[in-house]
Amino acid sequence: MAEIIEMPKLSDTMTVGTLVKWLKKEGDKVNAGDMLCEVETDKATMEVENFVPGVLLKHYIPAGGQVPIGAPMCAIGKAGEQAPAVSAPAAPAAAKTPAPVAPATPPPPAAAPAMVAAAPQTETQNSKPETPSSSAPAPGGRVKASPLAKKVATEKGVALAGVTGSGPGGRIVRADVLAAASKPAPAAAPSFAPVGGPLGADEKTPVSNMRATIARHLLKSKTEIPHFYLELEIDAGPLTDLREGLNAALGDVPAEKGGGKFTVNDFILKASVEALRRVPAVNASWQGDHIQRHGRVHLAFGVALEDGLVTPVIKNADSKSIRQISAEARELAGKARSKKIKPNEMTGSTFTVTNLGMFGVTGFFGIINPPNAAILSVGATVKKPVVDAHDRVVVGRRLNIGLAGDHRVIDGAVAAHFLQALRTVLETPALLLLG
Repeated sequence: MAEIIEMPKLSDTMTVGTLVKWLKKEGDKVNAGDMLCEVETDKATMEVENFVPGVLLKHYIPAGGQVPIGAPMCAIGKAGEQAPAVSAPAAPAAAKTPAPVAPATPPPPAAAPAMVAAAPQTETQNSKPETPSSSAPAPGGRVKASPLAKKVATEKGVALAGVTGSGPGGRIVRADVLAAASKPAPAAAPSFAPVGGPLGADEKTPVSNMRATIARHLLKSKTEIPHFYLELEIDAGPLTDLREGLNAALGDVPAEKGGGKFTVNDFILKASVEALRRVPAVNASWQGDHIQRHGRVHLAFGVALEDGLVTPVIKNADSKSIRQISAEARELAGKARSKKIKPNEMTGSTFTVTNLGMFGVTGFFGIINPPNAAILSVGATVKKPVVDAHDRVVVGRRLNIGLAGDHRVIDGAVAAHFLQALRTVLETPALLLLG
């Protein structure tokens, strides 16, 4: 008897997924462990694994369709077997707010076949190519492209609007972008638009599952958590000198021999852990009827993606050296950018650091990442005139750090003590190399 594969729950907050593309066609032989399709969730793009050997008889959901958890995705059975008839899952209704719509419960199939839950796997770049089909624009003029195609287009500087897609329904895939990148570039357009000219065509961009979840969580944080803000300027000279010296000495040494380069953010992350060790009241969460103090530091940090900001978590950062924190942060950021990061690698944080210094932003305040009691915001290191210990005006290197705190958990004095501890550590950065 044919078995129906249901949409699995791929993250703890997922209610509906978008089927990005099928990796197996109708009529393909499939084995246990094969990847059936790619699904975009509220956190990442995941591959759905098959556990039923046989032949893929029918796709119940087209590429680009949205599927509630538990809804039928495809049928697998014996060659020549008739696929069971099922009712199409209810599509999420359009809403003015970005909150996901609760999934409709699909009615049971006519033949009452056994339901098999599929398991998630993260997106890989060596997936089976999609079956070519005629190009077609998405509703509202939006360009349809797979997440991997968008990533490659960004890397290659290819405008997706000018690429013809060979995927299902005209969807642009990686091979289309690579083909476009290999063509000679057209003549350069003027570097400026006429005064008073339009910026471009009007366009509606559908909200992705990830963006909708980010919007919902940030709105909840900003409206329910009483934020307060503190800012402090630190002398970044010692930190800059130490980092440059280490990178000059170790930058060309292989990692297996203790080499590697450090970023400013590596030092900020490690310094945050040490400041939390000195002021542990900040490493806490509001729990309604009590405040939870956390004995370990699970350190989240912001990574910017096309659909928004995600926060990978370095677990037990208080037990790790700056070299270990640096390596783990680099690995997690790479996973996030390639959409291979797992949901459990983005949950459980007790403190968050967000850094916009690489964009030249000198100061800002982030929105608290619940259930954290605070978020640290880091700006760019800038050269500016300062008065030294001998009352001379000299060129200094300064770094602004801001803290947004949850006033239910911590008060201004506690937050100020934390920033003072952080400044002490960052202005004596050699301390960070001891643990």
